[in-house]
Amino acid sequence: MNKTEENSFSRLRQRVFRMVSVGVVDDPINGSYDIISTLALIINLVAAFASTFDNVRAAMGPTLDRIEAVTVAFFALDYVLRLWTAKYLYPDLPEGKALLKYIFSFSGIVDLLSFLPYYLPVFFPSGAVVFRLFRIARIFRLFRINAYYDSLNVITEVIVGKKQQLLSSLFILGVLMLASSLCMYSLEHDAQPTVFKNAFSGIWWSVSTLLTVGYGDIYPITPLGKLMSIIITFLGVLMAAIPTGIISAGFVEQYSRLKRMGEETELHFIDVELGVRDAWTGKLIRDLQLPRGMLIAAVHRHGETMVPKGDVILKAGDRLVICAEAHKTDQNINLSEVVLSRDHEWNGSLIRDLDISRQTHIVMVRRRGTMLVPHGSMKLQEGDTVILYSKERAREAKF
Repeated sequence: MNKTEENSFSRLRQRVFRMVSVGVVDDPINGSYDIISTLALIINLVAAFASTFDNVRAAMGPTLDRIEAVTVAFFALDYVLRLWTAKYLYPDLPEGKALLKYIFSFSGIVDLLSFLPYYLPVFFPSGAVVFRLFRIARIFRLFRINAYYDSLNVITEVIVGKKQQLLSSLFILGVLMLASSLCMYSLEHDAQPTVFKNAFSGIWWSVSTLLTVGYGDIYPITPLGKLMSIIITFLGVLMAAIPTGIISAGFVEQYSRLKRMGEETELHFIDVELGVRDAWTGKLIRDLQLPRGMLIAAVHRHGETMVPKGDVILKAGDRLVICAEAHKTDQNINLSEVVLSRDHEWNGSLIRDLDISRQTHIVMVRRRGTMLVPHGSMKLQEGDTVILYSKERAREAKF
């Protein structure tokens, strides 16, 4: 295989990898494959449930068998494609190790069990019942839908993030189950030798009691046994609530974190053209000493947009797009512009004579494309753009 063919083969594998990767919908084929894969799984599960009803099985048995055969064949093909593209799933590993990692991963095992039990009875007829049991693994393929919904991923993230606390609580619960089962066996064995035959019978009773299920098939009849049962029941309510509380707290923390990540920071942009006499003209961008939270987002020069790197020298005629993060405060601070028309009440007035709020300041006046620094004796003219800085928007201003 020459280099050109090798590159074409590699591109084909990458293309197939993107197709079988759930959630990659940048191409109609990729999105269509996800839809087909999901529909195949849903149809397969619906057919599996329908086949458990005798009347449905009698009426549509051959159709259900064909549905299962087609969907399982699709699962087998999907597994082969994932094996073929495993090196792109784990790009940091050699191809052999990447293949093994996928095969023994949770997703790989689920994908294998999605189709293999269907074909195994052909070679091992005696194990058909056991193989049919493994078909339930197909339902775990539904977890791939998580790639489309971040809210579903929260479940996995919470369990992984709180695994230490959950393991600790489950360990305590397990110790309590063993202790309670041995105690109940000691107290009830003589009174009910056929019920509490051994410690395992006590474990069954302790599990159903501590988890507040209480089937009632095994229960104490002696006074001490009943007293112990009451204590263990109270402990079960308390202990079973611990994992629930941990997971609930994890959900609150995770959703709060996602909310904080999703909050957008408001940014302000202004467009400034440099003149020959401006202080920034002829300087490097890194030497401008911009205030914290402010940066130059773009430099427009002769109709082209330049990336504002530190070693770029600003020139007269450059148009700078300056970005600044919104000021966070408990007061409502606004920048507004007032364009003076002929009949505007500010037209022809001195700035010091304007009747504006104490909370409002004129920070700049733009006149015929030139930015002017305002002062009290400046007379405003028709066409001037007055830029106001206020803690409350100047309601009396006429836009």
